[in-house]
Formats: sequence, C-alpha cells, structure tokens
Amino acid sequence: MSAEPRINDRIRVPEVRLVGPSGEQVGIVPLAKALELAQEYDLDLVEVAANARPPVCKLMDYGKFKYESAMKAREARKNQAHTVIKEMKLRPKIDPHDYDTKKGHVVRFLKQGDKVKITIMFRGREQSRPELGFRLLQRLASDVEDLGFIESNPKQDGRNMIMVLGPHKKKTEAMAEAREAQAARKAERQGGVPADESVEEPAEEPTGEHAQA
Repeated sequence: MSAEPRINDRIRVPEVRLVGPSGEQVGIVPLAKALELAQEYDLDLVEVAANARPPVCKLMDYGKFKYESAMKAREARKNQAHTVIKEMKLRPKIDPHDYDTKKGHVVRFLKQGDKVKITIMFRGREQSRPELGFRLLQRLASDVEDLGFIESNPKQDGRNMIMVLGPHKKKTEAMAEAREAQAARKAERQGGVPADESVEEPAEEPTGEHAQA
C-alpha cells in the first residue's frame, strides 16, 4: 500500500469532513463541494484521516506540504545522534610511542561523543600475565578520565581483555561543537578582519592569533 495520501479526484467517497486551509472546521460536505472549494482556493483536497467516518480531508498546497515535510525529516536525520562504538586494540607490552598514538585516537573518539571498546590482545606467554593488561587499561582510563569514564570494567574474553569507555559529552553536544568549530574555521579562512581595519594596519610579520592560524 502507498504511504502517500489520496488527493483531489483520487478520493472516492460520497462525503468528507472538511478542514479549511487555516485549520478551521468546515464540517461534513459532499465530495463534489469539497473539490469545488479546493479549486476556488487554488489548493489541493488532501485526505488526512482515511479511517475516519467520514474521512477527514484538508485544503492545502500539497506540493509545498511535501517539500516542508521532507526538509523537516532531513533536518531531524542530520541532528540525530547515533551511538557509535569505536574499537582500539593494544598489546600488553606496547611501547610508549605506540601507546601515545593509540591514546590520541581514544581521545579523539571520546571528544566526538563515541564509546570506545579497548581490547588488550595477549599472545603466547602473555596469557599467563593478565595483570599486565589490567594495569594498561587502568592507566589508559586514568589518562582520559577528563573525557570519558569506564562504562564496562575490564574483563577477560578468551585470549583478550576488554574494557569499554563512555564519553562524558553527549553525542549531540559533540556534533553541535564540531559544527560551531567548522563554521569558525570557515569564517577565519574567508577573512574575519573588517576591510577598513585591514587598510589602516601596516603590513608586518603575523603575530599572536594570526601566527597560530
């Protein structure tokens, strides 16, 4: 069955309960009369409650209605926060440089409002030293505690040890901050200094904020 409502001459009932273009109740009228009013207003007769007895129809600009509905749905999807679980794998005897790199990824994920599943992979004799993995997970959780918290405590899963970190910041907040930062960067690239000020200032070596750009 089509999700589209019936409109105009596709409506096949003897009478309808009519709602005017401003939401006013017109009452029960013959279908022919409702179609006549739609032509007078240069609008469509749209069936909005097909299961009612008689069906409820409204006078509206159906093309405009569909467009606005599509835009609202698009905006809702844009702002919808999807919970994402990222995964980061480490070895229990990871070297300092690799640890800092992995930690940087975890920091980025948490800032984005995503959860992070940390997996410690044990190989060979490392399996007899689970405390190495536990200490590493605790160290990582401590290093990023300003951005996230331990949502699932470390636990052994076969030859691996797993911990899940949750972000302090909600996904929607992270998305909003990212959009604001993107807008700020775009404004800076387009030139944030008013033209009259830039003419008065003599050319000189960039300092301060411009040096960091």
